[in-house]
Amino acid sequence: MFLPEIFDLGNAYRQYFELVPAYSDSLKDKVYRIRHQVYCEDLAFEPQRPDQREYDDYDAHSLHLLIRSVQTGEFVGCTRIVRVRPTDPDHPLPFEQTCGSTLDRSIVDPTRLPRNSIAEVSRLAVISRYRKRKDDDKKSPVPLSDADFGTPAQPRFPYIPISLYLGTIELARLNNIKTLFVLTERRLATHFKRLGVNIRTIGDPVEHRGERIPSMLNPDEVIDNLQKMVRPLYRVIAAEVANKPEHTT
Repeated sequence: MFLPEIFDLGNAYRQYFELVPAYSDSLKDKVYRIRHQVYCEDLAFEPQRPDQREYDDYDAHSLHLLIRSVQTGEFVGCTRIVRVRPTDPDHPLPFEQTCGSTLDRSIVDPTRLPRNSIAEVSRLAVISRYRKRKDDDKKSPVPLSDADFGTPAQPRFPYIPISLYLGTIELARLNNIKTLFVLTERRLATHFKRLGVNIRTIGDPVEHRGERIPSMLNPDEVIDNLQKMVRPLYRVIAAEVANKPEHTT
C-alpha cells in the first residue's frame, strides 16, 4: 500500500482485509486447515496429518482469530491466544515449557501471576501466497522485515501480520487478559516499536523453529501507547473483533 493510502491505515485496511474471531466449529476448522498448510506442508514444523488439520491439546481452551481477503473471501491467515486450562490453571502454557530454564524470573514469574489473567500468543500463520518469498523468510510462518514498511519515498504497511497482532491484543483485552506472552523473532520487537508497541524481553533466546526470544506485553498498555498513525487501523480492527457474533461462518 503506497501514498496516499498510508495516511489512513484504517480505510486502506478495510479495502483489503477483515478480521474474524473464530468462535464456531466451522471457523475453527478453517484455522486448523490454514495451520496445516503452513506448519505441516510448507514449513514442515509439524508432521502432516491425514485430515489436513493441525491442532493440539491447547486449542480447546484457546481463542482463535482469522484474517480474510475482502476481495476474494478467502481466509489467508490465523493466530490464537492460548489460555490456561480451566480445570488445571497451574498447567504450564507452551512457552513455560519451552523457556522454563531461560526465563528471567526477576522480571516476571508466570507462576506467581493470577493464572486467569495471562495467556500466550501462538500459531500465527499466513498462507504461502501472502508470505514473502525471500530466502531469509522461508522458515517464518508470518514474515516481517524492514522492506515491508517500504521507504520514505514509497512507504507501505504490512497489514496482515500487524492486523493479526493488533486483533490478538484486542481480543485479549476483551477477555480480561492482562499479560500476553509470546516467543518472537529478535527483529519483531524493533518493528513493533515503530508502532508504539513495547514488547519486553523476559529471558534468553531459545531454539524453537529458529531463534526465539521470550517476551511479554500488556494489552491495555499497548493500546494506550499506539502511534497516532496506527490508531485508525486499531479502531477498525477493534470494531471487527468486538462485533463478530459466535455464529459467524
